[in-house]
Amino acid sequence: MLSFFSSFDSEIKAGFHYFIYGWRLMLQRQLMPFIIFPVIINAVLMISLIWLFFANVGGMLDSLLPSWLEWLSFILIPLAFLMILVAFYFAFTTLANFIAAPFNALLAEKVEQQLTGKNLMEMSFNEMLKDVPRMLKREWQKMWYSIPRLVALFLLGFIPVLGQTIIPILAFIFGAWLIAIQYCDYPFDNHKIQFQRMRNALAQYRTMNFTFGALVSIFTMLPFINLVVMPVAVCGATAMWVNEYKRALHD
Repeated sequence: MLSFFSSFDSEIKAGFHYFIYGWRLMLQRQLMPFIIFPVIINAVLMISLIWLFFANVGGMLDSLLPSWLEWLSFILIPLAFLMILVAFYFAFTTLANFIAAPFNALLAEKVEQQLTGKNLMEMSFNEMLKDVPRMLKREWQKMWYSIPRLVALFLLGFIPVLGQTIIPILAFIFGAWLIAIQYCDYPFDNHKIQFQRMRNALAQYRTMNFTFGALVSIFTMLPFINLVVMPVAVCGATAMWVNEYKRALHD
């Protein structure tokens, strides 16, 4: 039991470490040219989704709260609001990561080069363009892994009481796991590690990856800070790949 809690504690600390390290890496001058595009993409999508959120949140709250539960509205409205916020957050991160995938893959490559001092196999601009369809296919793999599970959680959210209490918590937990998969996938995919193999590797340190994903999720919900969280997460996840996974998985 002692070894379990020791491992649990060390994985939580590791998750915090890689998130903080991601901020330090992002601020390095050499990486700035590769961070600009993800930040611009984040800004445009964030403005659009904030407008959509506040334009629709009132009607969505009414649909989630049946009239016979009005006496619990002081508890259920904040929880329903949180569930809607989580849904918009997933929509934002999914769309942003799909569009920014080629730029994030390039950023992960440059971060790994800086951390290891070794150049990865350089691709010409034309070769990189030819590789974009494969990158987008990988994004579709992640989407098809996450969408059925997110839809199930969303539908369960309409169950009175359960949908406004337990489901938002489950959605956050599962969302943190998805975020870890999303950002760790960039350095893994740069080395052509298959999606299923990558998921199995992350599951070996589930607590570390959940902690990392939870921190990214929380900071993504903070105004202005969320504009730079994407490159921070890519940098932190790449450092995690180099230190925790590369030696065992890189063929």
